[in-house]
Amino acid sequence: MKVRPRHGLRCLALACAFVVLGGASAANTDLRIPYGGYQIRLTSLKEARFKTTLPQQYDFSCGSAATATLLTHQYGHPVSEVDVFVQMYNNGDQARIRKEGFSLLDMRRYLRSKGYEADGFELPLDKLQEENVPAIVLLNDRGYRHFVVVKGLRDGRVLLGDPARGTRAMPRSRFEALWDNRVMFVVHNRREEARFNQARDWQTAPPAPLDMGIQRDGLRNITVPRRGPGDI
Repeated sequence: MKVRPRHGLRCLALACAFVVLGGASAANTDLRIPYGGYQIRLTSLKEARFKTTLPQQYDFSCGSAATATLLTHQYGHPVSEVDVFVQMYNNGDQARIRKEGFSLLDMRRYLRSKGYEADGFELPLDKLQEENVPAIVLLNDRGYRHFVVVKGLRDGRVLLGDPARGTRAMPRSRFEALWDNRVMFVVHNRREEARFNQARDWQTAPPAPLDMGIQRDGLRNITVPRRGPGDI
């Protein structure tokens, strides 16, 4: 039986378009091209974005998801968002957490229980690239506050692990405008384990502006003392 390559490629193109447009599903797709008998595995855009960023399960759990992402993908210490959430919630002020979400103090306590010492520092963004370490920061988009992991810096773009939208990048100028408290939450021991500016992360980070974050007025109680200018 003769294979019709043009028709097969046309079917492949249509199928790829369907998967991209239908990217709300994170499932893998096995596609058989008619007449060719070929099979390929397609990955949706949503699935690709969450390969190295753990998604948050609740509106107020971006802090636990960011912490789980930091440990799992930036320090090679696999933990689930659920495990982090449960421990931070059980050991924290539950009424405040339900209203405002997790604070940096909640994250600091959790990380210390796993052997990681972390604090908030007032430092320029370039310090992360100089030290080759990731950080958790709080972005403020018109009053909506949202924790993300800074995974890398390159060519005027900031690579983020966003628990709501996955791994993505934005222009540095946009990031600087949203990062209004200028505090970066950084692990300052176990430097040899840190992963920053990983090629795998950049491959799944199309440049896109930050849309509206999780709609809530919480995440105000960032009670970790700020460190002044200086080394991490």
